[in-house]
Formats: sequence, structure tokens, C-alpha cells
Amino acid sequence: MRLVRPGNTARRRGSARLTSSPVLATAAVAAVLALTATACGPSEDDASTAPSSSSAGQTDDKITIPDDLKDRLKEHGIDLDQWKNGEWKNWDKDKWLREAKDFVNPIIAGLWDPDRMRDADKPPQKPVDNDISGDEGVTDPTPAPVRAVGVKTPYHDNAAESGKLFFDGPEGSMVCSATVVKDPAHPGKSNMVWTAGHCVHAGKKGGWYRNIAFVPSYNDSGLSTAELRDNPPKEKVAPYGIWWGSWAQTSQQWIDQGASVGGLGASYDFAVLHVTPEEGAGGKSLEETVGSALPVEFNAPAVPKIADMTATGFPAAAPYDGQTMFQCKDKPGRLSLAQGDPTMYRIGCSMTGGSSGGGWVATGQDGKPALVSNTSIGPVTAGWLAGPRLGKEAKGVYESVSRKYAGE
Repeated sequence: MRLVRPGNTARRRGSARLTSSPVLATAAVAAVLALTATACGPSEDDASTAPSSSSAGQTDDKITIPDDLKDRLKEHGIDLDQWKNGEWKNWDKDKWLREAKDFVNPIIAGLWDPDRMRDADKPPQKPVDNDISGDEGVTDPTPAPVRAVGVKTPYHDNAAESGKLFFDGPEGSMVCSATVVKDPAHPGKSNMVWTAGHCVHAGKKGGWYRNIAFVPSYNDSGLSTAELRDNPPKEKVAPYGIWWGSWAQTSQQWIDQGASVGGLGASYDFAVLHVTPEEGAGGKSLEETVGSALPVEFNAPAVPKIADMTATGFPAAAPYDGQTMFQCKDKPGRLSLAQGDPTMYRIGCSMTGGSSGGGWVATGQDGKPALVSNTSIGPVTAGWLAGPRLGKEAKGVYESVSRKYAGE
């Protein structure tokens, strides 16, 4: 039995795999463990006529990126003026931007239309054995499976902070799950999103994914796949808009160690995005738009002191289809993958690939809900999920993204 990252899944004629999504990055990029997910082939969408912009702004439909970043990208043979004309589809290994300083994710307006979002269900793989043995840390017995429960619709009324993350990789469009979190520099007006590292960066043998975008309360009313194919209005699919990653940051451990199989880097599989609306939000931040954001609690209490955790996500591998939101609630146990790496949380849960990156919520020290982890890995056959315990590395990524935009 293998474990795969529960992150992005794209439906591709029944093949099973997980996906991750790319975003702008500063210091580090995240570790990449994901659960099983159905994969879907590369999209042939032509975005050449779509207006584009970047996190740095837009002028006369020209991508405006700082000159120093432009120069570094040109060293990789990338001309940003050609990006909107389809250059983002070029996955030549010599042009797959890897380091944090090289990340670029300009907005391509209209790229993520309802059809493309519906068909993006491929997740990045991060398989591990179901029976973990030989580790040097503490691993509790495998938890009993917990069947995921569908979140009541509208999702916004019951999990307003949760949403679906979309991005492109070499094999096509992919998906993960993500959560709106508070920004210390902008109380009540956060534009920050928490997800898994493998949902933005491919790890040690790859680089940043592209066209990363977050859709809060995706498919808010829980339409079936058949109903989603019947041309529903965009407001049904993305009721609070599409928010593009203007910056992404993950752990250096994930960049250096993250692998598509074996669980390497899982203990550091987290990432933080700063996002901006594709079509404008009337001057409102993401937090104001959805009406909520979760605080992040680092160094949460030890496992024996935690009554339960709730994981939320959009599982896409069978028997799920990636279009509806689910949750699992369980008392966590401990999972150790490698000597020297932090022990992870583990809960029983039937969610599959596509749920990667989704937030784990527990009661914080103030008695209110707080994000304490995110879905990172799980077995191919499902049954349980594991997520990193957020410590100093995660706090460093979170605070770095907050500081970067503190003056805006």
C-alpha cells in the first residue's frame, strides 16, 4: 500500500495521481506530500488573447515585473512578454523555475473558467507505505478509518475560510485545497492563504507550478459534476471570485527534500500564498470578501492534550470527484517518518487526493478555532491523513509573507 499526497488531482481518463500548484515565492518553497487524486490531462486552452498582469501590476496589458526579476528570468530563457501568449505551457526542464527568487505567476484573466476548473482534478503524488516502520521517532498505531462527511451547503455558511486551489504542471491542470488565514500586518484585511508546499512547488526534482489561483467556497451550492457541465454561471462556481497567487513561500526543506514518493519533506510540507483578485474586489481584501479568516497556531499542544482536529478539503480521487467539500474529525495520533524530522499529526480519514493542502482546525489556546496543520500525505487506498506540526519553520514562512506586504 502506498501513500500519496492528497493535494491536487486532475481527472485524466481514470489515472490516479496528485497535483500541486505553483505560486510566487520569496524565501522557501514547501514540502510536498499529497494523497491520492485522479489526474486529468494537460489542458489545450489557448490563453493567448487573455489580458494578463502580475503581482507587480499591469500597464496597457503588459506584464510589469521588477527589472531584477525580469533579468533573472531571462537568464533562464524566459521572456515575460510572451508568458500570456502561452509560454507558461513550456515545461522544458531548463526553464522550470526552481528557486524562490525566480518565481513568477502573472494573472491570465479568464484562464480559469468554470469548465477548466471543473476538469482540473489531478494531484501531485507523495506516496508512502501504509505500515510505517523503522522510524526513529514516535509513531502511534494506525488510526481507525473515519468516513469523510460532506460539508453542508452553502459552504460559505459552514466553512467560509476553505476553498480550492488550481494550478498547472507539466501533465496538465491540477488541484489542491487551501484556507484563508489571518495576516498579522493587516488585521481584518488578510490576503493570505495557507496550503501544502507540494501544491505550489514540485520539490527537489522540479520547480514552481504555474497559474496558481485560489477559489474560496468553490461550487458553493454543491452542484453535481453533471450540473457543473451544464454551463452554470461563474457566480455559482466561484461566488467570491478567483484570487491569483501574487507571492508564494514554502520551506527550504521542501525545496531541497520534497519528493513525489516516499514521504520525503512531509514534515515541512506547508506553504503560504499572498493573493490578489483577478477582477478586482471593490477594494476589499480576501478576508473581507469571504467574511472570515483563521488564526494560525504554531507549536500547538502535544497530541495527548488535543481532543480532536477537523480536516477540510476537496478530495478528487475515487470515490470522490473533486467538486464538493468534505471534512473528517478525529483525535490525532503521532507519525514519525525520519529521524531528525518533526513528528507529524495523523488522523483517520477517507479523503483522497485533492484534499492536500486543506486546513486542519483545532481549538486554539484562546478557546477559538485555529489552523494547526494541513493535509500532506495519506495512503493510496485512503483511511488516514497526516499533516505537519507547525513550528518555527512554518512560523518563519508565515511571518515573512506578512512582512513582505506589510506596507501595502
